[in-house]
Amino acid sequence: MKFLDPAVVHRAVVLPRPGVIGELYAKGGVVDDLFFEQNLVENPIEPWDRPMQREDFDAAMPLKGVRLVGNVVRGARAIARLTALARRGRYDLLYCNGTNADFAGGALARTSGVPALWHVRYTSIQPVLAPLHDRLAASRGVRRIICVSRAAAALFPHCPEKVSVIHNALDVDEFNTAHVRPSLRAELGVGPEVTIFGSQGRILRRKGYIEMVRAAGLALSTLSAAERERVRFVVIGDTPQDFRPDHVAECRALAESLGISKSVHFLGFREDVKPYVADFDVAVVPSVYPDPLPRAVIESMAMGKPVIAFDVGGVAEMLADGVTGTLVHLGEAGAENGHATKHPDRGVQGLANQFVRYARDPGLRLEQGRVARMRIEKEFSGERQAMKIQHEILRAAGFVEGGEGNEELEAAP
Repeated sequence: MKFLDPAVVHRAVVLPRPGVIGELYAKGGVVDDLFFEQNLVENPIEPWDRPMQREDFDAAMPLKGVRLVGNVVRGARAIARLTALARRGRYDLLYCNGTNADFAGGALARTSGVPALWHVRYTSIQPVLAPLHDRLAASRGVRRIICVSRAAAALFPHCPEKVSVIHNALDVDEFNTAHVRPSLRAELGVGPEVTIFGSQGRILRRKGYIEMVRAAGLALSTLSAAERERVRFVVIGDTPQDFRPDHVAECRALAESLGISKSVHFLGFREDVKPYVADFDVAVVPSVYPDPLPRAVIESMAMGKPVIAFDVGGVAEMLADGVTGTLVHLGEAGAENGHATKHPDRGVQGLANQFVRYARDPGLRLEQGRVARMRIEKEFSGERQAMKIQHEILRAAGFVEGGEGNEELEAAP
């Protein structure tokens, strides 16, 4: 939204509640109107007066049932209120960003008569919801579908004429080590001689952090005692409260059981990851499911870091194997229906081998990181991708015809 032309697109955003995201939007000045609809339901058994927390999964079944019924009512109320908002605001398009937003936007397109555009950042849908998802995607109300990768676009073989693949992007100036003061080495108390393998993101089972810890253990057992002293594995992020179990705790326990907790650090959530990524020597994105297009890959490459990742999902659409990092073969299908692979051992040894390789080759790290930054500047800049998205917005709203989206556009919001 930062790079959309406000003279062309009026950016009105609806969020479930005030919080960090709303504060970032307001602080960044990237929205024109900000609304909160607290009847939007993110989890069907969440309490009515606060966000879902991990202990809510263990609530008594009668309480869960009451919450479920109440949340159905809340969801219907949210659709009614948003329908009124869309009509009152005389909006031209519902821009739906995310899985829940796509379902809600598909429904709103029917109730309000305002067409919808889906921005798809997922590669699978729960089987019970897949038929509804397919019907909404093919409906007249959903005009266009932007997918962040070809892996995500594979969800829509029944309506390919609606689909455009536009990769994620970022502000290349913001993610520039020349503009960031590193802080990770100071926090760890290590010097420049230590090689840091770093990762950032939500700590979930399907994100492969168990595989990363196990591979770290294998790598450390291969390195000499002196080399082990000069290697650290760092993860920035946390397990959201609406997921269980606490996967960070599981990963820490695994590192402890392997005897590598002095070399493997889970530092928790950080509002700004840039000062931490700036101190990475190598970025690791260990997802073991078809991750649509991990932003962590783009952020790390933008900051001049080579990336090691499993070859699943949309990662290969960003990462040039052997040029800007390394793709590790995971084995057969990395995941089914969004769940982690059934064969977690596959790929762990390959990942460990790459840890050893990069730890011993500083020239490789520097050269691949340099090329990675160049690739982001050329193909994944926010300005470049925003103009493509803006064209799709105008196309879905009926202001322009099809095309590549890189010509100058003028249209009423």
